[in-house]
Amino acid sequence: MKCAVCSRQAKGFGYFNPRLPCSDPRRYSNRWVFCSMRCQNAFSRLMEKTGGHMIDPSDMELTAMASCLAPLGEYVGSIGMQRPLADYSKDEVLMLIDVVVTAFQEHMLVEHERKAEKDRAFLEERLARQGKSTSTGVPF
Repeated sequence: MKCAVCSRQAKGFGYFNPRLPCSDPRRYSNRWVFCSMRCQNAFSRLMEKTGGHMIDPSDMELTAMASCLAPLGEYVGSIGMQRPLADYSKDEVLMLIDVVVTAFQEHMLVEHERKAEKDRAFLEERLARQGKSTSTGVPF
């Protein structure tokens, strides 16, 4: 299973919706699993903030959506641009979904890694200015 926040491999952290009664099957979901306490906490804060309702996509998500257009166009072009979606076979629709979801997740993963590296570099520079060093490269 993949982390609901960053799509990395989940490692046993989960979430349940405390607003729903224990008997409600929607209270617990295997869709809400996480790779770390950090991702679990970020998701929990989001759920508390939004009440579990959909929010507007972030700038990063909008960019990730736009990054799906080229792979989507390539796939649709390979199976026939003039064909209506209703004429696609089940396998073609599933492949279309796979192409879009994979492109979206890949973009999000790369952006999260880029931001994490930027944050790491900032923290290391800040620690260096304070005269502290890290033997492991991790500031804690």
